[in-house]
Amino acid sequence: MHSPRNVENPSHNTHFLMSSSSILRIAARAQPSTFFRSNGIRSLTPRASNAIYAAPALFATSGSANSFSTSSARRVDKDGEEASTSHEESFEEFTARIVTDVDQLQRNLNNAFAYDLVPSPSVLTAALKAARRVNDYPTAVRIFEGIKAKVENKGQYDQYLEELKPLREELGVSLKEDLYPEESK
Repeated sequence: MHSPRNVENPSHNTHFLMSSSSILRIAARAQPSTFFRSNGIRSLTPRASNAIYAAPALFATSGSANSFSTSSARRVDKDGEEASTSHEESFEEFTARIVTDVDQLQRNLNNAFAYDLVPSPSVLTAALKAARRVNDYPTAVRIFEGIKAKVENKGQYDQYLEELKPLREELGVSLKEDLYPEESK
């Protein structure tokens, strides 16, 4: 164990090895204002009057085997490459991972249709598949009602219907205008 005199000299290159219980005892004696500083540089340069209290901050950043770990686990993609930390989960990935009941599906659809934008066909495909997964036929029909309400004109609505037609037929989703022809006039 090194003497406290070494703590007073931060230019000393020796790594300090202390047991975790020793560090915790020192931390327990430290005043919160000296132990938890907002400026990390000041906490690494101890003053002579409170050098023993600044020691835990010095040990925690010294890289010794007993210091607290501040590194996070690295994510690796399917090819073994390090995954990008800026990857944001798409709506489709989120829906496939999270939507397990009708309430979650409807909450996500409210978020998707809440803005003035029309959701992309890939988002609508994920929503329709999620509706099928939770066995919610009425919500699948309402997805198409939402598209009709959000688009600017009938031509855009027809383009969405054309693009989603194979999936709509695969899932057996009818349109409201097919179910209630008298209301659509």
